[in-house]
Amino acid sequence: MSEMRVIGIRVEQPQNQPVLMLREVDGVRYLPIWIGQAEATAIILEQQGVQPIRPLTHDLVKNLLEAFGRSLREVRIVDLREGTFYADLVFDRNLRVSARPSDSIAIALRVGCPIYADERVLEEAGLVIPDDREDEVEKFREFLESVSPDDFKGSDG
Repeated sequence: MSEMRVIGIRVEQPQNQPVLMLREVDGVRYLPIWIGQAEATAIILEQQGVQPIRPLTHDLVKNLLEAFGRSLREVRIVDLREGTFYADLVFDRNLRVSARPSDSIAIALRVGCPIYADERVLEEAGLVIPDDREDEVEKFREFLESVSPDDFKGSDG
């Protein structure tokens, strides 16, 4: 397992499809995961520190965990089958629940737990961006800083 960090969301054109970008903490591989519009918005809101007036679903999960005295220890991206990623939420007492990576990561950002990717997943879907493309990564980061949740409204995901 490699620990990953969330780089941000990019919108893939022309389909207007959000892509969640993760990067190895102690490595060079990136992991792109195509996600839905609602999950993209939830991740962007959390990264930007925006508090919605009423809790979103991912905020509700965090609130439920706190109310029940449980904790999410980590998120693991455990499999990739026929183009679909699979994740596990790993709670205290080693309780595991299967979930979509996009939902899992949106929750992980809210509770501050680590995110890991299985080596097999990284071998299959991970990307190494050569040094000469680092400029593109920096442009992507700049894009992420300028994007707002409103950019995702009005699309089906």
